[in-house]
Amino acid sequence: MTRTAIVVRGGWEGHHPVEATEVFLPYLRAEGFDVRVEDSPEVYADADRMAATDLVVQSVTMSEISDDAVKGLRAAVEAGTGLAGWHGGIADSFRNSADYLQLVGGQFATHPSKHPDELRGDETDNYLTYRVTMTDLGREHEITRGIEDFTLHTEQYWVLHDDLIDVLATTTHPVQPYHPWHRPLTSPAVWTRLWGRGRVFVATPGHSVEVLRDDEVRTIIERGMSWAARTR
Repeated sequence: MTRTAIVVRGGWEGHHPVEATEVFLPYLRAEGFDVRVEDSPEVYADADRMAATDLVVQSVTMSEISDDAVKGLRAAVEAGTGLAGWHGGIADSFRNSADYLQLVGGQFATHPSKHPDELRGDETDNYLTYRVTMTDLGREHEITRGIEDFTLHTEQYWVLHDDLIDVLATTTHPVQPYHPWHRPLTSPAVWTRLWGRGRVFVATPGHSVEVLRDDEVRTIIERGMSWAARTR
């Protein structure tokens, strides 16, 4: 049976939603998904269409969403539709909606920047070299099994989250003399969430297409999409 995936992309252009999602369309098709692309989250309000959807891949940073669309997304996930995404396309979407934030289980708070003397006034101000560390669960989970800890040079997400997520990988924000916080903070970098009969997958790396093409990042996202999709 052919499965259906909806790729929803839009929002802030700084995360290149079209180019970023294009990276993964060949994988989805190779995995047997009939892929449809939407440029608005309002498709979530179409109950019949969502009921026939096995996977939603979302890349919509910030932006806004209607109450009907949020209700539709939540109902679909509860009924078994998978939800997957990366970086701000899922973890910094729809800040106006508490119901959306509860569904995803984690929300971008900031990405610490370089030393003040190194700031240039462009996006590279927030590019740091950091480590993504697998948890014990992550070393056994099908999404991240066999992937060793790895290093990236890109935005390092500081995430606010709840205890209903299953964390597969973390990243730790150190304390620098120019920071106002007083001890290192560990944030989830990859997590899953069970919601009703549905599954949610989030990876926080993915600021640029270059990062998405990193071997470890791409593998994690591809496996995460497959894991999240409805099982029939």
